[in-house]
Amino acid sequence: MNQQMEEAIVYAKKYLEDLLSFFGLNTDVYATSEDDEVIELDVPSTHLNGFLIGQHGDTMRALQYTISSALKNQGHAFTRVNVDVADYKRNRADRVVRSAEAWFKEVRDSGKPKDLEPMNPADRRAVHKAAEEYGLTSESVGQGYDRHIILKPAEPEPAKTKPAKPKKDLEAKPKKESKEAAGKKPKKAPGKDPKEK
Repeated sequence: MNQQMEEAIVYAKKYLEDLLSFFGLNTDVYATSEDDEVIELDVPSTHLNGFLIGQHGDTMRALQYTISSALKNQGHAFTRVNVDVADYKRNRADRVVRSAEAWFKEVRDSGKPKDLEPMNPADRRAVHKAAEEYGLTSESVGQGYDRHIILKPAEPEPAKTKPAKPKKDLEAKPKKESKEAAGKKPKKAPGKDPKEK
């Protein structure tokens, strides 16, 4: 992990802990980055879980936005943040993937693409990842609240074969028969006969 990421993680962790202390919650936030792009902040389960998660995770998304904005304002190179409270997102992703398994099987068996219902970015990310593990391809299409996933069967990889040798065109140019074979005597080129001197 590089120095800039470590500084961003420390700042984001402290910022979230300070925010939580305003609500009377003094807790230690677990902070890391698995892919050196997104800062992962995990708040342990407390008596304020419902308040911190919000309806359908709205409060968590607001916390992410606030922390990301603070990182940008402070000039940090890494500003993408993922906040999870009491493993809400991890559990939700597991539920989404379990329900998506039926869609994966349907696409794999039918061989036809399937449009899914619109989903939030975190759910779409979980479905994309799971679809790849099932050997399917997926893409997000649409804008805003209508953004959804299209699941597609994986395209077969082209077989690696040697390039075919070009067939000889037998009709293009007939072979010239030698003059001896045609019953004619070959003409001698003047001055090139070794017997003549």
